[in-house]
Amino acid sequence: MTTTTQAERHPVDRKPPTLQLVAGGIQHVAAMYAGVVAPPLIIGAAVGLSPGELSLLISASLFTAGLATLLQTLGVWRFGARLPLVNGVTFATVAPVLSIVKQHGPENALGVVYGATLVGGVLVVFAAPFFSRLTRFFPPLVTGTVITLIGISLLPVAIHWISSQQETAKPSGLILAGITLIAVLALNRFLSGFWSRIALLLGLIVGTLFAWPLGEVDTSTLTQAPAFGIVTPFHFGMPVFDVAAVISMAIVMLVVMAESTADMLALGEIVEKPTSEATLADGLRADGLATALSTIFGGFACTAFAQNIGLVSLTRMVSRYVVAASGVVLAILGVLPVTGGIIALVPQPVLGGAGLVLFGSVAVSGVRTLAKASFERPANVTIVAASLGIGLIPIAAPNFYAGFPAAVQTVLNSGISAGCVAAVVLNLVFGERSARTPA
Repeated sequence: MTTTTQAERHPVDRKPPTLQLVAGGIQHVAAMYAGVVAPPLIIGAAVGLSPGELSLLISASLFTAGLATLLQTLGVWRFGARLPLVNGVTFATVAPVLSIVKQHGPENALGVVYGATLVGGVLVVFAAPFFSRLTRFFPPLVTGTVITLIGISLLPVAIHWISSQQETAKPSGLILAGITLIAVLALNRFLSGFWSRIALLLGLIVGTLFAWPLGEVDTSTLTQAPAFGIVTPFHFGMPVFDVAAVISMAIVMLVVMAESTADMLALGEIVEKPTSEATLADGLRADGLATALSTIFGGFACTAFAQNIGLVSLTRMVSRYVVAASGVVLAILGVLPVTGGIIALVPQPVLGGAGLVLFGSVAVSGVRTLAKASFERPANVTIVAASLGIGLIPIAAPNFYAGFPAAVQTVLNSGISAGCVAAVVLNLVFGERSARTPA
């Protein structure tokens, strides 16, 4: 029986030195920390949680994101894509959760939310092998379009970070974003080896150091955070199963599965390990299981974080063990909130400056994938053009579909989902009669 050496393994399956594991893991957490704490902040405020309870809800989201990331990267049996995917709370569930709060009242809402989320997670586990067969409908023309949309749809997040979630940006915010952006680009250009791969982390440190004398660093996130805090099982209430809430969440989980599919296909292209039907099914099963289990500890629906795909593309640190290290960091942040306060020191304009190049690199990966498609056929040009246009509608006009039914809004308000559906359908109708061959 022969054993595969470290050098013979695919780069995704190689274990880098400890220093790279730790630094790379922290870098991934820094890139997605704001995204993983935002949904529990919104939901916690909607149900009227006290500051202490809200802190526990955030800790629960961080802890469950860590467990989901470890499951996705390391894998257990047929659960986990074993790709460098960071998992966390998806924004897609925020709208239906707020609807449940409005219908059932703040006092009873969380139990209903967890009941619907639990059922939604189980449904994903069982639907995964059927949903994974859709990979045959994702040739480079479709995959490249979706990856490009992922990058473009993330750019407004970076812009909102630069303006600190305000309508207009302050001069100090623009300066900090510019300093961080230049630092990331310069460090990536002039450093080599391991140091160039953590250019984003170093750029965030540089931006934060410049922000400190300007008074843009909020140290209260560090001083007010409790030293230790872990949510006991069903702390926020036992699951309550409401039919309408379950149906609403099931629809949302279909959208989450579509976005996860796009993310895994995109990541497979970036790390040069094409995503097979089996890998996709294992990844979706992990999303479903993590979502179901997260309800025990007070978390919410979990899915892949697209911004971290951009980080993999930018740094070329493709080892899944680096992302597994970020899962460990997230779990630690979940039980030691005071350590999360250190990462929260990074001002939003600094994150935004790094986010411009981070999310832009995802769009570049999409353009690179599109280069594999044949644009000698005029139909292919119009398929990509129309799909990008449809996907950009909710990005350019967030309230464009406000008058449509809630179920329709769930799909169309996501530029990634809308563009993905458009690209698949248009390619089936007007594209070449060839299917994507599973790897």
